[in-house]
Amino acid sequence: MLSRAFTKPKRSFKEYGENSRSGSISEYDDCIVGFIDDLPLIPCENNGPSLSLKEVLRTSVSVMGENARGLTEKVVLSNARLCTLKRFRKVIVRKSEFGRRVEKLAQVCNNCDYLVPITAYLYAKRIKLVVSDYYPMGSLADLLSGGRRGQTALNWNERVIIIESIARAISFIHGQSPETVKNMKMNVHGNIKSSNIMINIDLTARLADYGFVQLADCVEDCDTKEKRATTHNIYCENLSQKSDVFNFGMVLLDMLAGVQDLSYMDCIVKLEESIKQGDIPFFEFHMKGKERKQALKVLEIALACTSSLPETRPSIHQILFDLTHLLKTSK
Repeated sequence: MLSRAFTKPKRSFKEYGENSRSGSISEYDDCIVGFIDDLPLIPCENNGPSLSLKEVLRTSVSVMGENARGLTEKVVLSNARLCTLKRFRKVIVRKSEFGRRVEKLAQVCNNCDYLVPITAYLYAKRIKLVVSDYYPMGSLADLLSGGRRGQTALNWNERVIIIESIARAISFIHGQSPETVKNMKMNVHGNIKSSNIMINIDLTARLADYGFVQLADCVEDCDTKEKRATTHNIYCENLSQKSDVFNFGMVLLDMLAGVQDLSYMDCIVKLEESIKQGDIPFFEFHMKGKERKQALKVLEIALACTSSLPETRPSIHQILFDLTHLLKTSK
């Protein structure tokens, strides 16, 4: 159930030009033969698998996603283990700091059931990467878009499981102490969006890319500029807890009604009462009774999260309390 095709063909180095400094980082696949000695990846977990640069690049089978910050690929290792490979375009810290930050982020991720574990990393002259767990169900963005194209759509109960998982992931991050470790904010995710929410087989969710905005900058090539020009960026890019909450609210609106344009926000606020009364069709899935009451409450939470005034947005801990209370009292 809910099987998806999430991949697209990998590109060759020639498509970007040999002199292009911001070309797709798939070019490293062709350059790897230039390494005299293979480079071992540094593991982030006890008794983790011993991986090498050549192994992860040669066993990369497809591109799962690409943006201005980097490339995400599916890797099938020789032992049949599936992993996700994230290659960064422009790392903003030096080698020792990169390793220190990744290991600190991995320590947090590997101790939370709602964050994607980080397996290994590498900082080499021409390539910087992070390896993490792979989720065959893909991302929330994949499942939502697939349902809108006529594939099996998520029902309300499945969406509730995902919503609660995301809230618990953010709550875990926002509760980190100390809040800052050597100029790195540990209590902020920085890039919450539906494509960074990975789905387990049981439809619980894990939040990916925690802290990665503090590892690498965005570098736009022709493809990413074209994509940005033709799509609306609905997410806030500030590195703060209030921005995390705003982005969580946008994820909720996407899950409720497919809202992917900020220009609709004022309209939703003005029509909230009509939506509650059922005078205006809003939700993208059928429900009634208890489920509708839950969805309307989640809509209230989403609108509070996306307030234009950051100081009025609720904390994630208050949001999680409200969600937990809602689910318990509605049973």
